[in-house]
Amino acid sequence: MCWSAEADLAAGAAVAAVGVGAVLRAGVSRRLPLAALPLLLGAHQLVEAGVWAGWAWARTVWAVVALPLLPLYVPAAVWCATRRRGAAWCTLLGAAVAVPLAFAVAGRPVLAHVHGHTLGYAVGVPAPGLLLAGYLVAVLGALLGSGDRYLRLLGGIAGLGALVCGLLWRLAFVSTWCALAALASVLLYRWAAVSPSSSASTSATEPPGSGTG
Repeated sequence: MCWSAEADLAAGAAVAAVGVGAVLRAGVSRRLPLAALPLLLGAHQLVEAGVWAGWAWARTVWAVVALPLLPLYVPAAVWCATRRRGAAWCTLLGAAVAVPLAFAVAGRPVLAHVHGHTLGYAVGVPAPGLLLAGYLVAVLGALLGSGDRYLRLLGGIAGLGALVCGLLWRLAFVSTWCALAALASVLLYRWAAVSPSSSASTSATEPPGSGTG
């Protein structure tokens, strides 16, 4: 989310461009799904420009990406790149979170309203606190437990960024999700260019190959 339709268009185009570069760097490999995440984030912000314009279809598409898709896509992409057992469990958790979120999006119209210098969405999610906790554990847990120093850095920044963005949104000051998406995209662009052996870090308690089962 950004603070205006123009900001969403500019940020979305920039993030998507970084995503193209990350995909080209990753090539046809197990890293491709995660390298393509900036493309999804960029498209998400471009769609939100339509939400500012009042388009109902844009509200629905925005909610589909933000709610059921991301908590499943991110840990699954991390698992595909790292084959870590923890990422596989996070993918299962993400799927468990995505199902009720998908039903919520499909069951009623997605509403949006201007909230200060950002947008607020109303979807009617059941047990929002529980689902939010599962969402964050699935996404951040997969990144932090990836065994890759770039992805762990991304997980730490994403967790801190979510806290800061949420606080600023509650104050109705301004949305900073677009800045977080841009930073995440740059990190993934850098990650896509580094060989898996040089970015991976093996913990003292998990020998090489033990997370691939």
